[in-house]
Amino acid sequence: MAEFDITSQGADGMGPKGTKVGLLRVLGPAHVWALGVGIVLVGEYMGWNFAVGKGGAFAALIACWFAGILYTCVAMIDSEVTSTVAAAGGQYTQAKHIVGPLMAFNVGLYLVFAYTMLEAANAITVGFLIDTVAVMSGHEGLDQRPFIVLAIMFLAWLNYRGVLATLTFSLVITAIAFSSILILFVATSPIVGSDVLRHEALMTDLPYGWLGVLAAMHFGLWFYLGIEGTTQAAEEVRSPARALPFGTLAGIMTLLIAATLTWYVCVGLMPWEYLGQSGVPLFDAARLSGSTSLMVLMGIGTLFATLASANGCINDSSRAWFAMGRDHYLPAWFGAVHPVYRTPYRSIIFLVPIALVFALGAPLDQVITFSILSGLLGYTFMPINIILFRRKWPMETIKRGYEHPFHPIPAIVLLSLCCVAYFAVFLGYGAQLVAMIAFYILVSLWFHFWRYRFVKRAAQFTMPWPRPRGY
Repeated sequence: MAEFDITSQGADGMGPKGTKVGLLRVLGPAHVWALGVGIVLVGEYMGWNFAVGKGGAFAALIACWFAGILYTCVAMIDSEVTSTVAAAGGQYTQAKHIVGPLMAFNVGLYLVFAYTMLEAANAITVGFLIDTVAVMSGHEGLDQRPFIVLAIMFLAWLNYRGVLATLTFSLVITAIAFSSILILFVATSPIVGSDVLRHEALMTDLPYGWLGVLAAMHFGLWFYLGIEGTTQAAEEVRSPARALPFGTLAGIMTLLIAATLTWYVCVGLMPWEYLGQSGVPLFDAARLSGSTSLMVLMGIGTLFATLASANGCINDSSRAWFAMGRDHYLPAWFGAVHPVYRTPYRSIIFLVPIALVFALGAPLDQVITFSILSGLLGYTFMPINIILFRRKWPMETIKRGYEHPFHPIPAIVLLSLCCVAYFAVFLGYGAQLVAMIAFYILVSLWFHFWRYRFVKRAAQFTMPWPRPRGY
């Protein structure tokens, strides 16, 4: 299909001699894969196991697979729309073109909050992991805060300096973290004659019944939360029609494998009561295997997974914030591009203290919940988005880089599973759910009555598409 550089010329960053500059198209399919998997893979190393505490080991497995169906629908829908709307902002830009300004503003905030909260959760995990290693070495009482700040500041600096180096770094450490899960599975499984797994002794029935399965859906999302972030690279890939679908769909397949292997190893080494509250379950699994080499490997894998996730979150949240600033949904100051590094440097810098506040002052499960809730609100938008997209621009009217099959079944399945996930979150974190919805209602009113006056409505539609059917 024809590819269009639809937004770079309108960027506010100034280059040499006053020329306009935009984001660089330097990424390939492997970088898209690294962005999607890198953000999510930390969910295999920590967080998912809270689903075990909600309903037991079998409940966590059921939640894992149902969440996998939800995110497969997300990946298919995103691959079609983003390969056609290839611009920074991802789902925000999709909403701007397909639904309308108010929806776009909210979706942009969903993205920024989901990724910023996830970034904070990763930084907390980095500090916890370093403290765990220090305790094992006989040094108790280590202050985790300097390591949390250092991790966020280093990754923000890396993002400031350029997207190619940032995502190449993510590609390397994500590949190592994923390979570590495969090695742990092989080393502890009967494939090599190991007998350390004790599934028959440790597995139990559903301790809280089917209500526990429903409650487990809350943290089952953590296995895959963030795969939709591949859309934020749309303006910086060389071939959006090819790279975005390939990287996104390869990413969700990678995560489905990693999630299932992670569950299998962990429930075979730990009682569900302990696993349900472990801070770093894969690292604990390696320690219980009795192999020092595996313990060192999983320690490195956990660190790399958290760094890759935080790195991708900074990339994605800054692109969404930048796109909103460029379109005047937020102050235009945020829409600037660095004249040398060609990155949205002001958005990167602005979001750093917000991530630090949550990383230093909020409990891990609360931070995870805020990220999940913002992500869920974004997923609820996607079925509406793809149905309107197909209705306004049928298949024969514009070319797509990818056409997801069985429409509208994925949209219906996605919306149904989102409703289930909302109820699951409400069971454990009802107050946070109500508070988040109230917050988004308030900022929607602010946008409608104040900020919308600064938006240039005629400048919003940058795609060279024909007039929508019915208009």
